[in-house]
Amino acid sequence: MRTLIVTAGLITEKDTVLVTQRMETSPRGLLWEFPGGKVEEGEDPREALRRELKEELDIEVDVETIFDVVYHLYPDFPILLLVYRCRIKKGSPRPIGCRDIRWIHPKRLRELEMPAADESIRKKLEETPPAAL
Repeated sequence: MRTLIVTAGLITEKDTVLVTQRMETSPRGLLWEFPGGKVEEGEDPREALRRELKEELDIEVDVETIFDVVYHLYPDFPILLLVYRCRIKKGSPRPIGCRDIRWIHPKRLRELEMPAADESIRKKLEETPPAAL
């Protein structure tokens, strides 16, 4: 079974992080996640993240350093999730390719239902001092 490579953006503002809610009709619908998406065949992961954030949230970002890398085996396929720190350089996030968006303090992420692959990222964010985000 082929591993799906997925990118996610860790976008922060003051002491909050941006999360998006999946569409009801998508796999793992209505769960909250860090915005991003699949890397297409032959696509650079950073370029994929820029493309996905433009499509989903209508923002342009600078993709910075890796925050975390997660391998997770879902029942239907394994994923390799590359989480990059990002800074918005143009636009204000709005829910185009997702159901909703929310800026939330990292310590409150546990209040949201998130995909299993995002769990270790949530825990790492809870332990990261806000100034280090």
